[in-house]
Order: sequence, then C-alpha cells, then structure tokens
Amino acid sequence: MDELNDVLAAVGPRLRELRRERGITLAALAETTGISESTLSRLESGGRRPNLELLLPLARAYGVPLDELVGAPNTGDPRVHLRPVRRYGMTFVPLTRRAGGMQAYKLVIPAEGPAADPDPKTHEGYEWLYVLNGRLRLLLGDQDLVLKPGEVAEFDTHVPHWLGAAGTEAVELLVLFGLQGERAHLRARST
Repeated sequence: MDELNDVLAAVGPRLRELRRERGITLAALAETTGISESTLSRLESGGRRPNLELLLPLARAYGVPLDELVGAPNTGDPRVHLRPVRRYGMTFVPLTRRAGGMQAYKLVIPAEGPAADPDPKTHEGYEWLYVLNGRLRLLLGDQDLVLKPGEVAEFDTHVPHWLGAAGTEAVELLVLFGLQGERAHLRARST
C-alpha cells in the first residue's frame, strides 16, 4: 500500500512540472480539460488524490500516455528505446534489453576513431558482425581483414581483436554478442 501512496503522491509534482514545461496556465488547462482551476491546483499540490476521471483528460490535453502521468513502472513494453552510448570513440546503440544471453547493438565507428594505432583486446564471449555501411577493418588474431557492406564475421572474443573504420568514411555495423558462445553459424572469408 505504501508503494501505491508513493506513486500517487508523485503525480501532483509531475503534473505541475509538465504544465510549466509547456507554458500552460491553470486557467487554460481548466478550459481545455473541463476540470476546475481549483481542482487542478489541488491535484498539483497533493491536496487532491488523482483518479482516472481527472487523469484521462489531462493525458489527452498533454498528449502523453496515462502511465507517463503517474510514473507507472515498465510493464514489458516490446518497443526498444534506443539510447546511444559513446565508448572508445564509437557509438553503441543497444537493440536489446535482455540481461545476459545474446545482446544486439548497432555500432557506428567514425572514420577518425578509434585510435589509428590498433590495440587488440580479448574478453569473454562470442561476436557476430554484419557490416551495414562503410568498410570495417577487423584485426582478428594475426589476420587483418576489411569487410564491406553485407559481409559477416563471427569469432570467439578470446582471440585478440580490434575494430575500426577502413578508409575515410564511418562504418556502421550490427553486432550480436553472447557470453555463452552462442553462434550465428555464418563465417567470413578473408580476401
């Protein structure tokens, strides 16, 4: 019950912040929603407990889902919310949110990075790469490979490896990574 009270207590400040961010007055919001200014004010200050009768018109007026107004916990939304992460001069866009198991990323490596001086690394796992755009330089053990769009590589990450752009343009690729050695069963050929 405490969790429900905490969620409901946070609705008022969230409503006030949303209204202020959008530059809407209580009077204008009252006119749009049909909810009195005093009720809206009490909702925002926590003096009135939110209910569906009040929240539905507010969600419509703000053009947001109801769960955003109440700060509802994630409920297994199947959509992937892409939040890029920059590391080692590269941009990683996670395409999965699973803890453990196979992970999928879109990886963008700019032409000028990572460092021109390759430093191959090893770690636990297994990787599968698919080049979408540009040319990828892959150092894998004693091999120095250049993969073009549509080409695939698969390798055990215990083998020293390094990824970089080959040429003057950025390279974009899809990366599947698994800690348990899951394999896509596709092999790259050196040219």
